Amino acid sequence: MREQVSVTGMILKTEPIGEYDRRVVILTRERGKITAFAKGARRQSSRLLASTNPFCFGIFAMYEGRSAYSVLEASVSNYFEEMREDFDAACYGMYFLEVMDYYTRENNDEKEMLKLLYQSLKALLHKGLSNKLVRYIFEIKALVINGEFPGVPSGEPPYQGSTVYAVNYIAASTIEKLYTFTVTDQVLQELSEIADIYRKRFMDRKMKSLEILNEIPGGV
Repeated sequence: MREQVSVTGMILKTEPIGEYDRRVVILTRERGKITAFAKGARRQSSRLLASTNPFCFGIFAMYEGRSAYSVLEASVSNYFEEMREDFDAACYGMYFLEVMDYYTRENNDEKEMLKLLYQSLKALLHKGLSNKLVRYIFEIKALVINGEFPGVPSGEPPYQGSTVYAVNYIAASTIEKLYTFTVTDQVLQELSEIADIYRKRFMDRKMKSLEILNEIPGGV
């Protein structure tokens, strides 16, 4: 008999399977990144039609199979519907989802990554924060959580003290307090350089969403 499980997580990716089904990738609090199939989810009458789209966050009930899960039902607490009305935020958000799909693994403890993703998407919708700043904070903190961030690189000329302070704050801060500051344009530029250096060093996948993001005016 297959075991029924309940997990809390966010849909990272979805793709059509067959005529009416969907394959989804979910970043979960309990089991890391998992793959699941949602039978009939593309039918207009399906209860899973809306809840198996990217950005959906909630509780998913499913059967556990040998190599994948089968979604039975979902109770979504946040659809991040505002992303549909903000194209720039949606592009940044899709990039965040792709980074998490790259970084996370099944049966790993990915609670902090899930928390980072959720808080970063909320920050994108905060009108008082620059999407670019949110992106650089997200990229640096993801490296920190994954144990790969080596600290502020040496630069010529050296980075501003404000930039060093910002990076150290990102590294040491709890996720709940990450998005509580703004920076000058010069510090933002230096954060961009630092994030770019380490993204190229530690993320060896070509991100499709990043290519789209870089085509947006001001997206780089």
